[in-house]
Amino acid sequence: MIKNGTRLQSQVCDTQVIVVRTADSLEDLRAGGAPMIPLESDKDTALTLDPAQSGGNAMGKRYVDDGGAEVLVTKAGAGTLSIGSTPLALKEAKPLPASD
Repeated sequence: MIKNGTRLQSQVCDTQVIVVRTADSLEDLRAGGAPMIPLESDKDTALTLDPAQSGGNAMGKRYVDDGGAEVLVTKAGAGTLSIGSTPLALKEAKPLPASD
């Protein structure tokens, strides 16, 4: 199982993330349709970016899935972050309380 604090990279674009909250679903974390791998691992050069999974992601944003997993993008890329073929959702900021 992937642990909190694990750094992962895409094999088909520049995307890099750090795991903020782990979940079993992260075992199938993908970027651009290809499985993400540990930052220090060598990329599979035979893999290419899936055009259907090329919506991109934003640096500094958190992405979540229904299973409670959360990742923080540390380097943006062209690939869509997904669990299998299901795209991760951009985590919305919590509104601050009113200070009347």
